[in-house]
Amino acid sequence: MTSLELLTWARGPALQAALVIFIIGMLIRVLEILLLGRKTDLAAARAGKMGPGLRTIFSRSLPVGGNWTQHLSGYLWHIGFIVVLLFYAPHIQLFKEGFNVAWPALPTSLIDIITIVTMAALVFSLFLRFTDPVRRMLSTAGDYFAWLVTFLPVATGYMAFHNVGPDYTQILALHIMSVNLLLVIFPFTKLSHAVTFLFSRWYNGANAGRKGVQV
Repeated sequence: MTSLELLTWARGPALQAALVIFIIGMLIRVLEILLLGRKTDLAAARAGKMGPGLRTIFSRSLPVGGNWTQHLSGYLWHIGFIVVLLFYAPHIQLFKEGFNVAWPALPTSLIDIITIVTMAALVFSLFLRFTDPVRRMLSTAGDYFAWLVTFLPVATGYMAFHNVGPDYTQILALHIMSVNLLLVIFPFTKLSHAVTFLFSRWYNGANAGRKGVQV
């Protein structure tokens, strides 16, 4: 298979299959949460649920104590990944072709800087995982695999943008394949917390609010 054939397959049938797996997988994840059986709370409600639930989604996203470098690196790569995904012009073009929606892109030079910061934050987060005894003990092979699958699209995208490597077409194909891999494993690993955390935090906050606990 030539580099061009690999690219055509990666951005065609492979991407379509990855999207189908991602969508079906995440629907199953969400349904599992929504259909999870819970005992009926017979106690009288002391307050509403919606407000405390929404507040908890945001309040639990704020850093509280702990290692500030860990918080900073986590915020940087999460935000950077989303910004590069949504505001890089070629990515927006893909959304336009697939879903007929588009929005203004950020300057390419700014995206380049954000990509570098994102990669650096990801590497630093891995460094913290290796050097912190507790985090190292709790980490599994799945955690390191999830890190690698998250890092690869950013790194290969940066390489493709700067034409690093002997064959641009091959690097671009590898970039798209790394995205496909991320889409496929996303619903079945801890990466799915990017969506499911909304439900878990809302439920905890709503449950506390119903009992009259300040959140």
